[in-house]
Amino acid sequence: MPNASVAQTTSTSGVVSRPIAGRTGRPHVVIVGGGFGGLTAARALKHADVDVTIVDRVNHHLFQPLLYQVATAVLAPSDITVPIRWVLRRQRNALVLMAEAREIDVERRIVYLDDERRELPYDYLIVAAGARHSYFGHDDWEDTAPGLKSIADAYEMRRRFLMSFELAEKADDPAVRLQYQTFVIVGGGPTGVELVGMIPDTARGFCKDFRRIDASRTRVILIEGGPRLLAAFPESLSARAKRDLEGLGVEVRLGSVVTRVEPDGVYIGDEHIATRTVFWAAGNAASPLGRMLGAPVDRAGRVHVDPDLSIPGHPEVFAVGDLAAYVDRGAPVPGVAPAANQMGAHAAKQIVATLRGEPRAPFRYFNKGDLATIGRHRAVARFGKLELKGWLAWWFWLFVHLLYLVGFRNRVSVLLQWGYAYFTYQRGVRLISGEMTRQRRFGAPADRPAASPPVPGWK
Repeated sequence: MPNASVAQTTSTSGVVSRPIAGRTGRPHVVIVGGGFGGLTAARALKHADVDVTIVDRVNHHLFQPLLYQVATAVLAPSDITVPIRWVLRRQRNALVLMAEAREIDVERRIVYLDDERRELPYDYLIVAAGARHSYFGHDDWEDTAPGLKSIADAYEMRRRFLMSFELAEKADDPAVRLQYQTFVIVGGGPTGVELVGMIPDTARGFCKDFRRIDASRTRVILIEGGPRLLAAFPESLSARAKRDLEGLGVEVRLGSVVTRVEPDGVYIGDEHIATRTVFWAAGNAASPLGRMLGAPVDRAGRVHVDPDLSIPGHPEVFAVGDLAAYVDRGAPVPGVAPAANQMGAHAAKQIVATLRGEPRAPFRYFNKGDLATIGRHRAVARFGKLELKGWLAWWFWLFVHLLYLVGFRNRVSVLLQWGYAYFTYQRGVRLISGEMTRQRRFGAPADRPAASPPVPGWK
């Protein structure tokens, strides 16, 4: 019987550290990450004879598929977040720690937390630390072209989006005003397509409230390095998405690779596109924790896992979600929320099977379908061989996202915000708060994101 949950351990400094959890003497399962995979794994262990500790840098679970709507001022952060402790409030065997996992020692079975290197021993470990955006070796571009993975990212993107109109209103030079009215999105996957699909209608609505901005001069450009948008979708749906975006006035640049990003624009080869607002949606890199597990990783830092999702040589350690590189029946499992949910649940089941002395089962991914919305009344969807486009796909997209939101309050709030935006053509979250403007007031670099404000809306 594993006993790391009850044993004392000694840190490298010689200080004896007692386990933070595992007080009952039962096997201790540590889950790093409170996203889709981590939270699903924790809930799947509700009735297991184990102690569960879930570790995350923030205290909330984020419904990432709607994060771009926070960035474009449709939804508030509290609409798509829910405290992890609230989700697990009735799960007596679960403990939530707001801390950052800085290091993992798989030989000693210890997770080190925060700068103090506090030790968290485990018997079983599920690493669901997710991913960040990748700039393909050009990390210096992040200051000018922020990505979208967290609430802090969404706040920064929303600040830049809203401030572009304010600065355009103040600009006396028409060329400078046009730069502020030019929006460039890099990356033609679901995030890039859904983000760029929101901007034209939103910009036209905003411009009505300004006196010096001509809405017809607003320019929206989507840059994709591949031959088509939404590469994971059938070609017919990719082509439909392109037509829908072009119908909204978006310039779609396929087969185009960004070679430079600067404060006054981006370069595609030698071509310069003058803009002050660039958003990045062109790639993912797995959490650095993946490289600490001692297992082989791919170019994106994802861990190659065994069929049961454990890492080679350590059957007590599992990698799930964006952190795992797994090929199921000849096809790589995509880095999407449904896959993370299924992987988290599977890892939890394998832990229970091991404790019962039962054999483990290989992971099998069930693709429930692919969805992408492209602005008002436009969407594409695939469910097996069934393809949907336009109105029907759009309504189905709305239903599915409401269904998978965590928390009844969030579902009601999002539905109300969508209804308001649909019938009024207005965006309800246009406040540029003190946190979003303080850098300009105090003279700090304007391109550096402000610290993320606390998630509001929960008591």
